[in-house]
Amino acid sequence: MSGNSLGKLFCVTNFGESHGPAIGCVVDGCPPGMPLEVSDIQAELDRRRPGTSRHVTQRQEADAVEILSGVFEGVTTGAPIGLLIRNQDARSKDYSAITDTFRPGHADYAYWKKYTVRDPRGGGRSSARLTAPTVAAGAIAKKWLMQTYGTTVRGYMSQLGPIQIPFEDWAHVSQNPFFAANANVIERLEQYMDELRKAGDSIGARIEVVASGVPPGWGEPLYDRLDADIAHAMMGLNAVKGVEIGAGFGSVTQRGSEHGDELTTKGFLSNHAGGVLGGISSGQDVTVSIAIKPTSSIRIERQSINRAGEPVSVKTLGRHDPCVGIRATPIAEALLAIVLADHALRHRAQCA
Repeated sequence: MSGNSLGKLFCVTNFGESHGPAIGCVVDGCPPGMPLEVSDIQAELDRRRPGTSRHVTQRQEADAVEILSGVFEGVTTGAPIGLLIRNQDARSKDYSAITDTFRPGHADYAYWKKYTVRDPRGGGRSSARLTAPTVAAGAIAKKWLMQTYGTTVRGYMSQLGPIQIPFEDWAHVSQNPFFAANANVIERLEQYMDELRKAGDSIGARIEVVASGVPPGWGEPLYDRLDADIAHAMMGLNAVKGVEIGAGFGSVTQRGSEHGDELTTKGFLSNHAGGVLGGISSGQDVTVSIAIKPTSSIRIERQSINRAGEPVSVKTLGRHDPCVGIRATPIAEALLAIVLADHALRHRAQCA
């Protein structure tokens, strides 16, 4: 299976399965000399960890990360950084009923057609469990970006199903399980999720990610455009079905006189471009929005087929997020940080 690495100079390679003994990644290209401890990474993993509220999967995983290599006496050495997260609460028997069938909307069918072998336990390689190593790698990228350039990467949920969540203040994001930047809407979100969980159904979400303090000049003007690589990374996140940079699809109805960000001696007057012009960072905030589809594993019976091509009804039991978007904010932040760290190193190599 190919396609498990992200980045060129700051390269992250992900490994493991949802119900295997462990998951993890190798981060190659992190510059030497940066102080790095388990606590730096664990803090980010705890934000994504399952079982933290009644609105997400109740799989109980500590997500305790182990640093296997690339760090000596608390400092990165420049060698590949090996990160390991052991699986402790897998219940493979929950998936015995779908061994020979395919969940509608899930990767089951496509995996079977491609590889002729499928690990149905928790979704195997297609499980959102594999985003934990991404968050761990993103923690390293975040720290290096902040230490080297003062760049910060943070995100929030702006919509849960039909409920719009107006941005109020970044301070609210860490105070609720939805990563919502508005305290006034939490009660409504909780009520909506309680009703959804009782119905055995799922819903999608929209996540916004913002990188501030990105220097101008990162990215390339053609195939390795900064925005193209960001979109590529975000579409690699489970359940993402849409990515917008800046105004995104809103630019369809904008006129050129509105969309083009005017420049003054004091800077830009707007940021419809999302901090990227011609594939290169402009020095403004890099703004990204992602659309996440509803979880495919639901308790409602739906039509499908089995491996023999016979019609069957499928109902997925076990522990699942009724909205995978609830825990997606730290993952989207990590992906943006990884892409930015990679382009920062590439720019430094060519234009320093």
